[in-house]
Amino acid sequence: MKFNSFLVLLFCFTASIIYSQKKDLPQDYLKKDFHQNRREALRENLPNNSVAVFFANAVRNRANDVEYVYHQDPNFYYLTGYKEPHALLIVFKDDQEIRGNVLNEVLFVQERDEYAEMWNGKRLGVNGAKDDLGFRIAYNGGEFSSYEIDFSKFDKILFKNFENDIRDTREGADLYDLIKSFKEKVSYDLINLNKPTTDKIETETKKRIDTKMLSGIMASLREVKTKEELVLLKKAVEISAIGQLEMMKAMHPNMSETEAQGVHEFVYKKYGAEYEGYPSIVGAGGNGCILHYVENNKTSIGDNQLVLMDLGAEYHGYTADVTRTIPANGKFTLEQKLIYDLVYEAQEAGIKAYRIGTKMTEPNKIAIKIINEGLFKLGIIPSKNSSHMYFPHGTSHHIGLDVHDPGNYNKFEENMVVTMEPGIYIPEGSDCDEKWWGIGIRIEDDILVTKNGPINLSAMAPRKSDKIEAAMTLPSVLDSFILPNLNN
Repeated sequence: MKFNSFLVLLFCFTASIIYSQKKDLPQDYLKKDFHQNRREALRENLPNNSVAVFFANAVRNRANDVEYVYHQDPNFYYLTGYKEPHALLIVFKDDQEIRGNVLNEVLFVQERDEYAEMWNGKRLGVNGAKDDLGFRIAYNGGEFSSYEIDFSKFDKILFKNFENDIRDTREGADLYDLIKSFKEKVSYDLINLNKPTTDKIETETKKRIDTKMLSGIMASLREVKTKEELVLLKKAVEISAIGQLEMMKAMHPNMSETEAQGVHEFVYKKYGAEYEGYPSIVGAGGNGCILHYVENNKTSIGDNQLVLMDLGAEYHGYTADVTRTIPANGKFTLEQKLIYDLVYEAQEAGIKAYRIGTKMTEPNKIAIKIINEGLFKLGIIPSKNSSHMYFPHGTSHHIGLDVHDPGNYNKFEENMVVTMEPGIYIPEGSDCDEKWWGIGIRIEDDILVTKNGPINLSAMAPRKSDKIEAAMTLPSVLDSFILPNLNN
């Protein structure tokens, strides 16, 4: 009895430690039921007698023995909730009997390793995959090579084709080994997907292997957000919008682009956002005319320059994408305001088209028409039908687990979240009056499509030129944040 009582006490003590540790973590992650439901939705969309295979993202090397912070493949996370590398998910259309188990899915994960975990953090392991993620059948990755799956019996084996950029690490059963075993099981190396063949075995194998269909299925699932996803996505967007507002208050001439970037990203961390959803863009003056400018190394922003800030917080995997363009000194010049208000007009008109059933290409057409007419009136282009590069990109893309979330881009549906981001960019040396040179403006908001019309989720960040100027007169909490001068 005393021994049994000791075991009970030990169990309770261990459970209390685990509970205490988990209580210190964020409590608003997606629940395992969400991921289970997404796997079921995938299964319903798979073709008959098929199997879908997903691999975790690779670990990427930064330099020498330092890796980039690991980020899970969005599809893999969407379906599993698993955040670790070196893993493999298999989802069957129909029940299978393997190793005496009747199953329709199986997850292979990193094995627990006390020494490795001392260096890089605790691993879920098989028990964690079952208890925390809700998988009934899970194994260590090292068991996959001997796992008895006859892939030849399936009409379709669906997976994303390999990029061949995976390193073979010193760790057993890493992603390299999992992919190698999978290729052997499906006879992948015996075929060439890009060339026709008359060989009977290769022809039959080619019929089974499909590296295209799965992307379309996942795009259909992910382009419409569930209520659980919308909670996290809205928070990511609102955090990003507040970052824009705080930067409007803090901006002043002679600030560096890097400092402006840091203000945004400090706000993200303050709200518990784990990452930036993509490399932050802070472009002052002519740098704002570079669409994906990420150097952000201009040391002093000029008094009359515009600052284009395209940044998004990633909160629990979900990524915002919000852009504002503001005058460094708090006041738009006449030319800057004319261009800014033209972009704003195009955005406002485009947002109104975010209605269920409208083609997703419509907002872009609307924006192009308004911008071309405006540029012509300002004398920047010779006619409203002129070909030019002042507005070189589209206006609308899905956001979610990716900043450019997958989708079919057909028509707007309820609970899609899609950006609206017109822009005008007039680099130095452009074929127009030089008074326009160096003006780069983009306004980007994240729009939720609802039955009652579009909702701007990033509206907390002022958009109208006069509202921006008013926000820039407000005091900033960073005004008194003065660090020692390190110049000798």
